[in-house]
Amino acid sequence: METSCDRYLREHCNLHCDALDWIEKQTNIRTNYPRMLSGRVQGQFLKMMVEISGARNVLEIGTFTGYSACCMALGLPSDGHLDALEINDELEELILEGWERAGVADRISLHIGDACSTLQRLQDRVYDLAFIDANKREYCTYYELVMPLLRPGGLIIADDVLWDGKVYAAPVPSDKQTAGVTAFNDMVTKDRRVEQLILPLRDGLNVIRKL
Repeated sequence: METSCDRYLREHCNLHCDALDWIEKQTNIRTNYPRMLSGRVQGQFLKMMVEISGARNVLEIGTFTGYSACCMALGLPSDGHLDALEINDELEELILEGWERAGVADRISLHIGDACSTLQRLQDRVYDLAFIDANKREYCTYYELVMPLLRPGGLIIADDVLWDGKVYAAPVPSDKQTAGVTAFNDMVTKDRRVEQLILPLRDGLNVIRKL
């Protein structure tokens, strides 16, 4: 449920794109978990991070209906490229139409299948920024697979790292998704290869810079 704060943030975010509105509407109509959509505020943050960092090559693990990938692609230069990974092949038509409507289809490659397997095939790539928003139980695995692909100074942004407050509850729930997010946050905090901080934006973003 949208809070008053959420509504205020959304109303004071100047990301406007008819294609993004279309993706959001179709996500609500055609999927069972529309809450997984990044939304305007987080989308604007991702777009700006691409622009501020000067990223030309971006990786997304878990594109869902393509909203966040579309936002990041809008922040790319004309010669930039984004590899978007998604396991659910039933979403492919919606994803591709949304990108086409936004005029960014030529900047994005969609990879349908298991993310870990796809990452193994992308080991020759070098990325400036990676956005992780897929199976929470696999966050630690994604992180270790992405790190060799990330240039020094590159960014990893991991979504849902506050997990509805479960990660700092007392006691912490024992379900596998909460355990995965908790282990990921703890691992990154102890990793001397990076610097990081968690932002309480939406359900938490862990912003990580490779040293």
